[in-house]
Amino acid sequence: MYKSYYPKESEIERKWYVADASGQTLGRFAAKVASALLGKRKPTFTPGVEMGDYVVIINAELVTATGTRTHLKLDSKMYHHHSGYPGGLKSVSLREQLRIHPDRVLRDAVWGMLPHNRMGNALIKRLKIYAGPNHPHSLQNPEPLK
Repeated sequence: MYKSYYPKESEIERKWYVADASGQTLGRFAAKVASALLGKRKPTFTPGVEMGDYVVIINAELVTATGTRTHLKLDSKMYHHHSGYPGGLKSVSLREQLRIHPDRVLRDAVWGMLPHNRMGNALIKRLKIYAGPNHPHSLQNPEPLK
């Protein structure tokens, strides 16, 4: 009789990775980061178990957008937020969001590729995003994310 392998919390080894977003395409880069957060790169990957690693993203302000008219995509892609009051819809373009809060652009892109439940909430907490090249996680000796 074959038994299914279900990893225990003590058997899960979490690594730290650092990913440089400079010059990377937003969606493709977010997919790689989401895969590392979920733990899909590991041979013991089990759906429904938090197997993922920690990911530190640097140079978030230098991420790029694709399309035939890239400069138009920076202005046409909008991020919406509603305050809850009548007429409270706020819209910000990708260009403005990258200028003001570049970490939110990548966090939203990665969050869209994670499960929207308690497991996804736990995974997004392992994502650390910094606009510039410096980060305070050098003591964890992060490896470069391929």
